[in-house]
Amino acid sequence: MSQDVETAHLSSPSPASPPASPSAASSARSPLSLSWVERLVSIDTTSRVPNIGLIEMVRDALATLGIASTLTHDDRGQWANLFATIPAHDGATHGGVVLSGHTDVVPVDGQAWDSDPFKPQVREGRLYGRGTCDMKGFIGAALALVPEMQATRLAKPIHLALSFDEEVGCTGAPYMIADLQRRGLTPEGCIVGEPTSMRPIIAHKGINAYRCCVRGHAAHSSLTPKGLNAIEYAARLICHIRDLADEMRRDGPFDEYYDVPFTTAQTSTIEGGNAINTVPAECRFGFEFRNLPTLDPEAVFTRIQRYAHETLLPQMRREHPNAAIEFTKIAAAPGLDASEQAAITELVRALTANRETRKVAYGTEAGLFARAGVPSIVCGPGDIEQAHKPNEYVELAQLAACEDFLRKFIHSMSVDAHA
Repeated sequence: MSQDVETAHLSSPSPASPPASPSAASSARSPLSLSWVERLVSIDTTSRVPNIGLIEMVRDALATLGIASTLTHDDRGQWANLFATIPAHDGATHGGVVLSGHTDVVPVDGQAWDSDPFKPQVREGRLYGRGTCDMKGFIGAALALVPEMQATRLAKPIHLALSFDEEVGCTGAPYMIADLQRRGLTPEGCIVGEPTSMRPIIAHKGINAYRCCVRGHAAHSSLTPKGLNAIEYAARLICHIRDLADEMRRDGPFDEYYDVPFTTAQTSTIEGGNAINTVPAECRFGFEFRNLPTLDPEAVFTRIQRYAHETLLPQMRREHPNAAIEFTKIAAAPGLDASEQAAITELVRALTANRETRKVAYGTEAGLFARAGVPSIVCGPGDIEQAHKPNEYVELAQLAACEDFLRKFIHSMSVDAHA
C-alpha cells in the first residue's frame, strides 16, 4: 500500500467519519447485516456440499447493483470462489483492499443442536446457526454495506473475495489468487474476517496435512516371517512423529504470543489390516503439523520423510522387496506473520484502536494472500470459541461492531479521508 494511502488512513477522522468505537446504541440495535447473514446461513455449505448456490446468489445480488463478479471453479465444477470489485471514484480497479471470507462451514453430524443449524434463529441477543460465527457473519456485514461503498467516493477500490473449502485445508482460495495473478491484479492489503471479537490478529500458524500409506506383505499369522507387518512399521513412523513433536515442545523454537507457543504435530487417523490372523499388508494414517510461521514446514516434513525412507524402508525391504512408504499431501496453508509496519496492519489497528499483539494457533487464508504478495491481517466478528460447536452463534453486538468497523474502513478509503 502506498505511503500516501497509509498517511491518509491514519489521519484523524473527519466529522463525517463514523465514531472511533461502537457505541452502546450501535451494539443494541438490530444489525443491518442480520438479514444477509440469515440468508447465507440458510444455505448449507458444509465443505462436502457444493457451494455454488450461495455463490450464484451473491453474484446475482451484486449484479443488481451493477457489480460484476469473477467466479473461479475447481475441477468438480460445483464449488466456486467469487471475486468482485467496487471501483474507485475514477473507475480504477487495481490496488485497494480485499475483504475476504470463506463460504464453507464444518459439518453438524453428531452434534446436539437446540434448533435447526441451517434455520438461523435470534435468541437473547445472539444469532444461532452453523456458520454464524465462522464466518458468514463477516461476509454478511460486508455485503450489507456494499451500497455504502458505492455511495462513497472511493480513492481506492474495495474488493470482495469469497472462497470455498477453507475448512478442509484452504484448498479453494489458491484458484482465486492464481486468477488474480493471471489478470495482473495485486491488491495492496487484505482483511480476513475470521472470528477474532473484532481484535486484530497479526500472525497465525501454518497448517500441513498428509496421508501416509505403509505397504507390507500379507501372510498367515502363523507364518509371520514370510510376511511384512505394515501396521508395526507404521507404528514406528507414528512414534517418530510423536518424538519430533516432543522435541519441538521441549526445544522450540518458541513464540510466547501464541497460546501454544511451539510447533505441534500429531497423528489423527489410522486404519489397516483385515483379520486378526493375517499379517497386515497395508496401513494408512493421517498426520498434521502446525508450524510457527518462522519455521520452514518443508524442513519438518523432510525429517519425517527421511526417517521413513532412509531408516525404516531399508529394514522393511530386507524382509520383503516390495515394501513401500508413500506420502500424499492433503493440504498446506502457510502461516501469517504480518509486519507491524505494513499499511494494512496500521490501518486495522487505527480503526479498532487496538495495538495489542495477538497471534493464534488456528489457520486462515491470510497466509495465502500474504504469500502472494498481499499484506494481510485477520479481524472479524464473533468468538473463535463458538466456532465448530453445536449451537454456534454470533452476538448481534458483534455484528453491529463489525458494521461500525467497516463503515470506518470505507471512510478511510474515501477521497475525503485523503484530502
